[in-house]
Amino acid sequence: MKKLLEELTGLHGPCGNEQPVSKWVRDRVTSLVDEVRVDALGNVFATKKGTKPGPKMVMTAHMDEVGFIVKKVEANGLLRFEKLGGNDDRLLLTQKVQLRTKKGLLTGVIGSISAHYAKFDDASKVRNHRQLYIDIGAKNKEQVTQMGVEVGTPVTWKPNMEYLGDETTGRFVGKGFDDRAGCAVMITLLEELDRTDFTGTVTAVFTVQEEVGLRGAQVAARQVEADVAIALDTTAVSDTPEETMDGTLAIGEGTGIKVLDFSLISHPAVKNALVSLADEKEIPYQLEVFPGIGTDGGAMSLANNGVPTGVLSIPSRYAHSPVEVIDMRDLVATKELLKAFILSLEEASRFTFIEE
Repeated sequence: MKKLLEELTGLHGPCGNEQPVSKWVRDRVTSLVDEVRVDALGNVFATKKGTKPGPKMVMTAHMDEVGFIVKKVEANGLLRFEKLGGNDDRLLLTQKVQLRTKKGLLTGVIGSISAHYAKFDDASKVRNHRQLYIDIGAKNKEQVTQMGVEVGTPVTWKPNMEYLGDETTGRFVGKGFDDRAGCAVMITLLEELDRTDFTGTVTAVFTVQEEVGLRGAQVAARQVEADVAIALDTTAVSDTPEETMDGTLAIGEGTGIKVLDFSLISHPAVKNALVSLADEKEIPYQLEVFPGIGTDGGAMSLANNGVPTGVLSIPSRYAHSPVEVIDMRDLVATKELLKAFILSLEEASRFTFIEE
């Protein structure tokens, strides 16, 4: 999955500007499924039919990443910007970014004062992103235009995936794991299902604009019939020493089986099925209660007449930064549990709220 993840995180696709990712995913999965389509917002639907009739299962992961968008070009060639998704102002200074223009990709940096000026500044001050700027090396507004940058040009962190430490750690650092990691799991699973008998129908939905309010999933959910749904996303761990961390979720300890977040209370029958399968297959997992996050599962659960929905979470450190960290063991555990869930489905499988 490493090569797949590297290709996915190298793509430029902030919220509302996911075109390169939508196209890449569509082309990658076409040979693996029976039907592929892209809707008006950019959501990619990939449906694969099983060898026997059975329930309609939907799995989702979002393609967008947090980023920025050019708001204004200053006379001296510096660029003002707005956020696309939940970026923390404390993380922005002196980071490399990548701009996507009609002429190609450009490298920029979010500027800051030199360390030599720090003694004349308020060291405790966190400047709002609207006070910051992106420097692409241009001398003036005219040169910015010549380079292809305009108001509305999308911006992401500069792609930079590599091993954290070295290959012995099994951990990777880079941008966009939220949620290209989930996309990588779904694509890998579609590859494995291409050689496996299963019951029912599986539809993989790669969604857009999750980071700005689950917008793609809200639209996508109305377009599919589902008897059960599983959303895949990364989740923030709490295993570092800051005083706000409580140690309830750790990197490298297995996939997270969602109990609750601010967008979803996981359907009990789906959550219990995932826990039982993880125990049976000896797949490492952690139960996740984290109200500080939301996923496409929240939108899926409210679709049509309501869909029994669960979530598998890939633990991540330093989320929404250019140096997100994930562990390959968690990625594999997520894929294995999702696969076990799909293969456990039978023609009569039902996920009812009240057990009779």
